[in-house]
Amino acid sequence: MKNRTEKIKQALLGGIIGTAVMTIVMMVAPMMGMPKMNPPEMLSGMMGMPIAVGWIMHFMIGIVFALAYAFLFINVVKNVSNNILKGAIFGFVVFIFAQIMMAIMGMIFPMPPMEGSMVLMMVGSIIGHIIFGIIVALFVKDNSQVHS
Repeated sequence: MKNRTEKIKQALLGGIIGTAVMTIVMMVAPMMGMPKMNPPEMLSGMMGMPIAVGWIMHFMIGIVFALAYAFLFINVVKNVSNNILKGAIFGFVVFIFAQIMMAIMGMIFPMPPMEGSMVLMMVGSIIGHIIFGIIVALFVKDNSQVHS
């Protein structure tokens, strides 16, 4: 039971910090020539909700993904010994999942107009999600690995 509680704490912290860092990277990206990417604004705009709701949803999604890493995905990549590589793989999987969910949501809610190059936006999003995944993997300890 203690191990489960500790894993939940690690996932909560990793999800919050990972989401914060990913969001900062995405918001700083336009200063480096990348298109504007603001996930909370996009979420709130799609549903016609205040921006505060978009921020809450963005962090809740990050926490849910971190919990999924801690209790599901970590078992999928148990043969990968490097936590940074585990996180990068996880981040890429999260990116793919997010694209699928956005496509589904786009059928239900109106999508805000995209600004800038779609290719650069995808690259920026992939980078942001990989950073998120790496941070989550660094916070969530894999107890299945035997350390000598």
